[in-house]
Amino acid sequence: MFKKILLLAMVLILGLLTVAPVQAAGNIKVLSTSAEVSFPQSITFKISAQDDVNIKELRLQYSIQMASFAQVVNEAFVQIQPSTKVDTQWQWDLTKIGGLPPGTVITYQWLLKDDSGNTFQTPSAEVKFDDGRYSWNTLTQDKVTLFWYNGDQSFGQELMQATQDALTRLSGSTGATIKDPIRLYIYANATDLQGSMIFAQDWSGGVAFPPYGCIAIGISASNIDWGKSAIAHELTHLIIHQMTMNPYNDLPTWLDEGLAMYNQGPLDSTFTDSLNQAISQKKLLSVRTLCSPFSAYATTSYISYAESYYIVDYLITTYGKDKMFALLDAFKQGSTYDGALQKVYGFDMDGLNTIWQAILKK
Repeated sequence: MFKKILLLAMVLILGLLTVAPVQAAGNIKVLSTSAEVSFPQSITFKISAQDDVNIKELRLQYSIQMASFAQVVNEAFVQIQPSTKVDTQWQWDLTKIGGLPPGTVITYQWLLKDDSGNTFQTPSAEVKFDDGRYSWNTLTQDKVTLFWYNGDQSFGQELMQATQDALTRLSGSTGATIKDPIRLYIYANATDLQGSMIFAQDWSGGVAFPPYGCIAIGISASNIDWGKSAIAHELTHLIIHQMTMNPYNDLPTWLDEGLAMYNQGPLDSTFTDSLNQAISQKKLLSVRTLCSPFSAYATTSYISYAESYYIVDYLITTYGKDKMFALLDAFKQGSTYDGALQKVYGFDMDGLNTIWQAILKK
Protein backbone atom coordinates (compact mmCIF):
# COMPACT_ATOMS: atom_id res chain seq x y z
CA MET A 1 0.00 0.00 0.00
CA PHE A 2 1.26 3.40 -0.83
CA LYS A 3 1.26 5.94 2.00
CA LYS A 4 1.84 9.63 1.78
CA ILE A 5 4.59 11.08 3.70
CA LEU A 6 5.17 14.14 7.59
CA LEU A 7 7.57 16.79 7.59
CA LEU A 8 10.49 15.79 9.77
CA ALA A 9 12.10 18.67 11.62
CA MET A 10 15.27 16.71 12.33
CA VAL A 11 18.01 17.12 9.73
CA LEU A 12 21.07 14.90 9.74
CA ILE A 13 24.07 15.47 7.51
CA LEU A 14 25.49 12.16 6.33
CA GLY A 15 28.79 13.22 4.82
CA LEU A 16 30.44 13.91 1.50
CA LEU A 17 30.80 12.00 -1.71
CA THR A 18 33.79 13.47 -3.59
CA VAL A 19 34.71 12.70 -7.16
CA ALA A 20 37.88 13.39 -9.17
CA PRO A 21 39.59 16.40 -7.54
CA VAL A 22 40.83 18.14 -10.70
CA GLN A 23 39.37 18.12 -14.22
CA ALA A 24 39.90 20.60 -17.03
CA ALA A 25 38.52 21.61 -20.45
CA GLY A 26 40.20 24.57 -22.09
CA ASN A 27 41.11 26.58 -19.00
CA ILE A 28 38.21 25.38 -16.85
CA LYS A 29 39.38 23.41 -13.84
CA VAL A 30 36.90 21.62 -11.55
CA LEU A 31 38.63 21.29 -8.20
CA SER A 32 36.01 19.20 -6.41
CA THR A 33 32.40 18.12 -6.35
CA SER A 34 30.42 16.57 -3.54
CA ALA A 35 26.92 15.74 -2.35
CA GLU A 36 25.54 15.92 1.20
CA VAL A 37 22.42 14.04 2.28
CA SER A 38 20.08 15.52 4.89
CA PHE A 39 17.69 12.61 5.34
CA PRO A 40 14.81 12.69 4.57
CA GLN A 41 14.53 16.29 3.43
CA SER A 42 17.22 17.25 0.94
CA ILE A 43 20.43 16.64 -0.95
CA THR A 44 22.96 19.45 -1.36
CA PHE A 45 25.29 19.31 -4.37
CA LYS A 46 28.51 21.33 -4.15
CA ILE A 47 31.14 22.35 -6.68
CA SER A 48 34.41 24.27 -6.68
CA ALA A 49 35.95 25.39 -10.00
CA GLN A 50 38.27 27.99 -11.44
CA ASP A 51 39.20 29.44 -14.85
CA ASP A 52 41.43 32.08 -16.47
CA VAL A 53 38.27 33.87 -17.60
CA ASN A 54 34.84 34.17 -16.04
CA ILE A 55 32.76 31.08 -15.59
CA LYS A 56 29.35 32.32 -16.61
CA GLU A 57 27.04 29.28 -16.68
CA LEU A 58 26.58 26.40 -14.28
CA ARG A 59 24.08 23.56 -14.52
CA LEU A 60 23.50 20.37 -12.54
CA GLN A 61 22.07 17.29 -14.22
CA TYR A 62 20.74 14.54 -11.97
CA SER A 63 18.64 11.42 -12.31
CA ILE A 64 17.11 8.86 -9.94
CA GLN A 65 17.93 5.20 -10.38
CA MET A 66 14.52 3.52 -10.53
CA ALA A 67 12.44 1.28 -12.77
CA SER A 68 11.04 3.30 -15.68
CA PHE A 69 10.53 3.20 -19.42
CA ALA A 70 12.64 6.26 -20.17
CA GLN A 71 15.81 7.78 -18.83
CA VAL A 72 14.68 10.98 -17.12
CA VAL A 73 17.41 13.56 -16.55
CA ASN A 74 16.57 16.61 -14.46
CA GLU A 75 18.49 19.82 -14.88
CA ALA A 76 18.95 22.69 -12.44
CA PHE A 77 20.34 26.06 -13.58
CA VAL A 78 22.43 27.35 -10.71
CA GLN A 79 22.52 31.13 -10.40
CA ILE A 80 26.10 32.41 -10.14
CA GLN A 81 27.89 35.73 -10.44
CA PRO A 82 30.32 35.37 -13.39
CA SER A 83 33.76 34.94 -11.90
CA THR A 84 37.08 33.17 -12.42
CA LYS A 85 36.42 31.22 -9.20
CA VAL A 86 33.17 29.43 -8.44
CA ASP A 87 32.49 27.85 -5.08
CA THR A 88 28.78 27.21 -4.75
CA GLN A 89 26.03 24.69 -4.10
CA TRP A 90 22.48 23.73 -5.09
CA GLN A 91 19.99 22.12 -2.73
CA TRP A 92 17.40 19.64 -3.96
CA ASP A 93 14.37 20.13 -1.73
CA LEU A 94 12.70 16.70 -1.60
CA THR A 95 9.51 18.05 -0.04
CA LYS A 96 8.60 19.14 -3.56
CA ILE A 97 8.47 15.54 -4.80
CA GLY A 98 7.18 13.88 -1.61
CA GLY A 99 10.54 12.43 -0.64
CA LEU A 100 12.58 9.38 -1.62
CA PRO A 101 12.84 5.95 0.02
CA PRO A 102 16.05 5.04 1.86
CA GLY A 103 18.82 3.57 -0.23
CA THR A 104 17.84 5.39 -3.43
CA VAL A 105 20.81 6.13 -5.69
CA ILE A 106 21.03 9.46 -7.50
CA THR A 107 23.44 9.99 -10.40
CA TYR A 108 24.66 13.53 -11.11
CA GLN A 109 27.12 15.65 -13.07
CA TRP A 110 27.95 19.33 -13.48
CA LEU A 111 28.11 21.32 -16.73
CA LEU A 112 30.14 24.56 -16.90
CA LYS A 113 30.65 27.24 -19.55
CA ASP A 114 33.01 30.25 -19.57
CA ASP A 115 33.24 33.56 -21.45
CA SER A 116 35.60 32.04 -24.04
CA GLY A 117 32.99 29.49 -25.03
CA ASN A 118 34.78 26.60 -23.32
CA THR A 119 32.46 24.01 -21.82
CA PHE A 120 33.12 21.19 -19.43
CA GLN A 121 31.12 18.26 -18.08
CA THR A 122 32.23 16.51 -14.90
CA PRO A 123 32.36 12.71 -14.77
CA SER A 124 29.14 11.08 -13.61
CA ALA A 125 29.02 10.51 -9.84
CA GLU A 126 26.57 8.83 -7.48
CA VAL A 127 25.15 9.67 -4.08
CA LYS A 128 23.17 7.17 -2.02
CA PHE A 129 20.20 8.53 -0.11
CA ASP A 130 20.77 6.56 3.11
CA ASP A 131 18.97 7.01 6.42
CA GLY A 132 22.05 7.66 8.53
CA ARG A 133 20.11 8.29 11.74
CA TYR A 134 20.53 4.61 12.61
CA SER A 135 23.32 2.03 12.51
CA TRP A 136 21.88 -0.61 10.22
CA ASN A 137 22.50 -4.34 10.33
CA THR A 138 22.19 -6.10 6.99
CA LEU A 139 21.29 -9.60 5.87
CA THR A 140 21.13 -10.68 2.22
CA GLN A 141 19.57 -13.80 0.77
CA ASP A 142 19.22 -14.24 -2.97
CA LYS A 143 17.89 -10.90 -4.26
CA VAL A 144 16.56 -9.58 -0.93
CA THR A 145 18.58 -7.40 1.45
CA LEU A 146 17.12 -6.80 4.91
CA PHE A 147 18.15 -3.72 6.93
CA TRP A 148 17.35 -3.35 10.66
CA TYR A 149 18.86 -1.56 13.65
CA ASN A 150 16.78 -2.70 16.63
CA GLY A 151 16.96 -6.38 17.55
CA ASP A 152 19.60 -9.09 17.45
CA GLN A 153 20.70 -11.29 14.57
CA SER A 154 17.94 -13.81 15.22
CA PHE A 155 15.35 -11.03 14.81
CA GLY A 156 16.69 -10.25 11.35
CA GLN A 157 16.93 -13.93 10.43
CA GLU A 158 13.32 -14.52 11.47
CA LEU A 159 12.10 -11.67 9.28
CA MET A 160 14.26 -12.83 6.37
CA GLN A 161 12.74 -16.30 6.69
CA ALA A 162 9.27 -14.77 6.68
CA THR A 163 10.25 -12.88 3.52
CA GLN A 164 11.46 -16.03 1.78
CA ASP A 165 8.30 -17.90 2.86
CA ALA A 166 6.15 -15.13 1.39
CA LEU A 167 8.07 -15.36 -1.90
CA THR A 168 7.52 -19.12 -1.97
CA ARG A 169 3.78 -18.76 -1.33
CA LEU A 170 3.43 -16.12 -4.02
CA SER A 171 5.24 -18.25 -6.57
CA GLY A 172 3.12 -21.26 -5.63
CA SER A 173 -0.18 -19.44 -6.12
CA THR A 174 0.61 -17.14 -9.06
CA GLY A 175 3.90 -18.22 -10.63
CA ALA A 176 5.32 -14.74 -9.99
CA THR A 177 8.96 -14.67 -8.90
CA ILE A 178 11.41 -11.95 -7.91
CA LYS A 179 13.25 -10.37 -10.85
CA ASP A 180 15.15 -7.39 -9.50
CA PRO A 181 16.85 -6.84 -6.11
CA ILE A 182 14.65 -5.67 -3.23
CA ARG A 183 15.60 -3.63 -0.17
CA LEU A 184 13.59 -4.13 3.01
CA TYR A 185 14.07 -1.56 5.80
CA ILE A 186 12.77 -2.55 9.24
CA TYR A 187 12.24 0.43 11.54
CA ALA A 188 11.81 -0.21 15.26
CA ASN A 189 8.27 1.17 15.36
CA ALA A 190 5.75 3.24 13.43
CA THR A 191 7.10 6.50 14.86
CA ASP A 192 10.60 5.84 13.53
CA LEU A 193 9.15 4.80 10.19
CA GLN A 194 7.11 7.98 9.91
CA GLY A 195 10.24 9.95 10.74
CA SER A 196 11.79 8.60 7.55
CA MET A 197 9.03 10.19 5.49
CA ILE A 198 8.18 13.76 4.60
CA PHE A 199 4.39 13.61 4.52
CA ALA A 200 3.55 10.60 6.70
CA GLN A 201 0.09 9.79 7.99
CA ASP A 202 -0.31 8.96 11.68
CA TRP A 203 -1.47 5.46 10.79
CA SER A 204 1.44 4.65 8.48
CA GLY A 205 2.88 1.30 9.51
CA GLY A 206 4.37 0.08 6.25
CA VAL A 207 4.93 1.33 2.73
CA ALA A 208 6.07 -0.16 -0.57
CA PHE A 209 7.91 1.81 -3.24
CA PRO A 210 7.61 -0.49 -6.28
CA PRO A 211 9.59 1.61 -8.80
CA TYR A 212 12.48 1.77 -6.30
CA GLY A 213 12.39 -1.90 -5.25
CA CYS A 214 12.07 -0.78 -1.63
CA ILE A 215 9.85 -1.55 1.37
CA ALA A 216 9.89 0.24 4.74
CA ILE A 217 7.96 -1.14 7.73
CA GLY A 218 7.90 -0.43 11.46
CA ILE A 219 8.28 -3.75 13.32
CA SER A 220 9.20 -4.34 16.95
CA ALA A 221 9.83 -7.68 18.65
CA SER A 222 6.44 -7.35 20.34
CA ASN A 223 4.52 -7.16 17.03
CA ILE A 224 6.63 -9.48 14.90
CA ASP A 225 3.66 -11.60 13.83
CA TRP A 226 1.95 -8.52 12.41
CA GLY A 227 5.28 -7.56 10.85
CA LYS A 228 5.58 -10.86 9.00
CA SER A 229 2.10 -10.38 7.60
CA ALA A 230 2.92 -6.80 6.57
CA ILE A 231 6.11 -7.94 4.86
CA ALA A 232 4.18 -10.52 2.84
CA HIS A 233 1.64 -7.87 1.80
CA GLU A 234 4.10 -5.19 0.71
CA LEU A 235 6.47 -7.72 -0.85
CA THR A 236 3.64 -8.97 -3.06
CA HIS A 237 3.07 -5.45 -4.38
CA LEU A 238 6.75 -5.20 -5.38
CA ILE A 239 6.96 -8.61 -7.07
CA ILE A 240 3.69 -8.16 -8.96
CA HIS A 241 4.81 -4.69 -10.05
CA GLN A 242 8.08 -6.14 -11.35
CA MET A 243 6.18 -8.78 -13.31
CA THR A 244 3.44 -6.60 -14.81
CA MET A 245 5.17 -3.24 -15.28
CA ASN A 246 4.21 -1.77 -18.64
CA PRO A 247 3.82 1.72 -20.15
CA TYR A 248 0.11 1.36 -20.88
CA ASN A 249 -1.81 0.79 -17.65
CA ASP A 250 -1.70 -0.33 -14.03
CA LEU A 251 -3.37 -3.36 -12.54
CA PRO A 252 -6.96 -3.01 -11.35
CA THR A 253 -6.84 -2.27 -7.64
CA TRP A 254 -8.83 -5.40 -6.74
CA LEU A 255 -6.15 -7.60 -8.31
CA ASP A 256 -3.17 -5.72 -6.87
CA GLU A 257 -4.60 -5.55 -3.34
CA GLY A 258 -6.33 -8.92 -3.58
CA LEU A 259 -3.07 -10.72 -4.34
CA ALA A 260 -1.34 -8.89 -1.47
CA MET A 261 -4.11 -9.80 0.95
CA TYR A 262 -4.19 -13.40 -0.30
CA ASN A 263 -0.43 -13.85 0.12
CA GLN A 264 -0.37 -12.54 3.67
CA GLY A 265 -2.84 -15.19 4.83
CA PRO A 266 -6.48 -15.67 5.95
CA LEU A 267 -8.55 -12.57 6.58
CA ASP A 268 -9.08 -11.50 10.16
CA SER A 269 -12.49 -10.73 11.64
CA THR A 270 -12.28 -7.01 10.86
CA PHE A 271 -12.58 -7.78 7.16
CA THR A 272 -14.86 -10.81 7.29
CA ASP A 273 -17.36 -9.05 9.59
CA SER A 274 -17.52 -6.06 7.23
CA LEU A 275 -17.97 -8.35 4.25
CA ASN A 276 -20.74 -10.37 5.89
CA GLN A 277 -22.54 -7.18 6.79
CA ALA A 278 -22.27 -5.95 3.20
CA ILE A 279 -23.69 -9.24 1.96
CA SER A 280 -26.63 -9.14 4.38
CA GLN A 281 -27.36 -5.50 3.51
CA LYS A 282 -26.87 -6.11 -0.22
CA LYS A 283 -24.13 -3.51 -0.37
CA LEU A 284 -21.39 -5.46 -2.13
CA LEU A 285 -19.20 -3.42 -4.45
CA SER A 286 -18.93 -4.46 -8.09
CA VAL A 287 -15.68 -5.68 -9.62
CA ARG A 288 -15.66 -2.58 -11.83
CA THR A 289 -15.95 -0.33 -8.78
CA LEU A 290 -13.02 -2.16 -7.20
CA CYS A 291 -10.77 -1.23 -10.12
CA SER A 292 -10.45 2.29 -8.71
CA PRO A 293 -8.49 3.30 -5.58
CA PHE A 294 -10.26 2.17 -2.43
CA SER A 295 -12.31 4.50 -0.26
CA ALA A 296 -10.71 6.48 2.57
CA TYR A 297 -13.68 5.54 4.78
CA ALA A 298 -12.71 2.59 6.97
CA THR A 299 -15.90 0.55 6.64
CA THR A 300 -16.00 0.76 2.84
CA SER A 301 -12.26 0.13 2.68
CA TYR A 302 -12.60 -3.08 4.73
CA ILE A 303 -15.28 -4.32 2.34
CA SER A 304 -13.07 -3.47 -0.65
CA TYR A 305 -10.09 -5.39 0.70
CA ALA A 306 -12.22 -8.35 1.74
CA GLU A 307 -13.96 -8.56 -1.64
CA SER A 308 -10.63 -8.31 -3.45
CA TYR A 309 -9.25 -11.15 -1.35
CA TYR A 310 -12.18 -13.40 -2.21
CA ILE A 311 -12.12 -12.52 -5.91
CA VAL A 312 -8.45 -13.55 -6.09
CA ASP A 313 -9.16 -16.61 -3.94
CA TYR A 314 -11.92 -17.63 -6.36
CA LEU A 315 -9.72 -17.22 -9.44
CA ILE A 316 -6.77 -19.12 -7.97
CA THR A 317 -8.82 -21.88 -6.32
CA THR A 318 -11.07 -22.45 -9.34
CA TYR A 319 -8.68 -21.97 -12.26
CA GLY A 320 -5.23 -22.48 -10.74
CA LYS A 321 -1.79 -20.90 -10.73
CA ASP A 322 -1.17 -21.08 -14.48
CA LYS A 323 -4.27 -19.06 -15.30
CA MET A 324 -3.33 -16.39 -12.74
CA PHE A 325 0.17 -16.22 -14.22
CA ALA A 326 -1.38 -15.84 -17.67
CA LEU A 327 -3.63 -13.03 -16.37
CA LEU A 328 -0.65 -11.15 -14.97
CA ASP A 329 1.24 -11.66 -18.21
CA ALA A 330 -1.72 -10.32 -20.19
CA PHE A 331 -1.58 -7.14 -18.12
CA LYS A 332 2.16 -6.91 -18.73
CA GLN A 333 1.41 -6.93 -22.46
CA GLY A 334 -0.86 -3.90 -21.95
CA SER A 335 -4.28 -5.58 -22.11
CA THR A 336 -7.32 -3.72 -20.86
CA TYR A 337 -9.02 -4.96 -17.69
CA ASP A 338 -11.84 -6.61 -19.62
CA GLY A 339 -9.52 -7.79 -22.36
CA ALA A 340 -7.14 -9.58 -20.01
CA LEU A 341 -9.95 -11.42 -18.20
CA GLN A 342 -11.66 -12.34 -21.47
CA LYS A 343 -8.43 -13.66 -22.95
CA VAL A 344 -7.52 -15.84 -19.96
CA TYR A 345 -10.84 -16.85 -18.39
CA GLY A 346 -13.42 -16.24 -21.07
CA PHE A 347 -15.41 -13.59 -19.18
CA ASP A 348 -15.05 -9.85 -18.60
CA MET A 349 -15.36 -7.95 -15.33
CA ASP A 350 -19.15 -8.02 -15.38
CA GLY A 351 -19.07 -11.76 -15.95
CA LEU A 352 -16.60 -12.22 -13.10
CA ASN A 353 -18.77 -10.06 -10.87
CA THR A 354 -21.87 -12.18 -11.54
CA ILE A 355 -20.07 -15.49 -10.99
CA TRP A 356 -18.15 -14.75 -7.82
CA GLN A 357 -20.90 -12.79 -6.07
CA ALA A 358 -23.30 -15.68 -6.67
CA ILE A 359 -20.79 -18.03 -5.04
CA LEU A 360 -20.11 -15.59 -2.19
CA LYS A 361 -23.80 -15.33 -1.33
CA LYS A 362 -24.34 -19.09 -1.05
